[in-house]
Amino acid sequence: MKMSTNEKLKCVGLNAWFGTKQALKDINVTFKTNAVTAIIGPSGCGKSTLLRTLNRMHELVPGAKMSGAILLDGQNVCGSDVDPVMIRRRVGMVFQKPNPFPTMTIYDNVAAGLKLTGTKKGKNLDQVVEKSLQQASLWDEVKDDLKKPGTSISGGQQQRLCIARAIALQPEVILMDEPCSALDPIATAKIEELIVELKSQYTVIIVTHNMQQAARVSDFTTFMYLGQLIEFDDTSTVFENPKSELTEKYITGKFG
Repeated sequence: MKMSTNEKLKCVGLNAWFGTKQALKDINVTFKTNAVTAIIGPSGCGKSTLLRTLNRMHELVPGAKMSGAILLDGQNVCGSDVDPVMIRRRVGMVFQKPNPFPTMTIYDNVAAGLKLTGTKKGKNLDQVVEKSLQQASLWDEVKDDLKKPGTSISGGQQQRLCIARAIALQPEVILMDEPCSALDPIATAKIEELIVELKSQYTVIIVTHNMQQAARVSDFTTFMYLGQLIEFDDTSTVFENPKSELTEKYITGKFG
């Protein structure tokens, strides 16, 4: 199946289950290259499940299964002949709570994935660590403390460290699952600025419960409800002129 050049990821008839409970129902959506797409909706509507199917993390849950297709540059990443580890390298993930490796230094946290894939040490590794921390807007804050534990810095800095760790593997897509929910407003503002910067080089997909955040950082917004995709459009349209009554009720706070 061909994709246009600005389509990075595409879900076609995507369904997902946890045991017998269906979490996603016939999802069809396209995520554009070099854009930020926000996924919004009430708790339990399938936002995080959708995110985790995109790099095949969903299948790591015992009893979980999925059907349909997820196309990354036109290739179905759900095929039995596709290595999920390679997909997770191309589609990185940043989780809700900052999770730096507690026994590793700041430097080693960024380098961890690279070492697993064969870049052991030396100048090249140093360059990638520095570049990744710069892209995560963290280098100037930690460049003199690279040998300190990754957990020794603030929560907001830890989240940017986790973003640097994802960037180091040179993914094409970065998934973020409520990346600011554990952070204070100042740290949240820094992460939001970073998300907008990252789209120049990556396709970014963010799950957020904060509709103001979705409005601030995203180019496109997906509204989900009870496992279904109710509405997808550019963010200004979804927030200012939603097509679905359900979307309008959620955005205006009538339920959620």
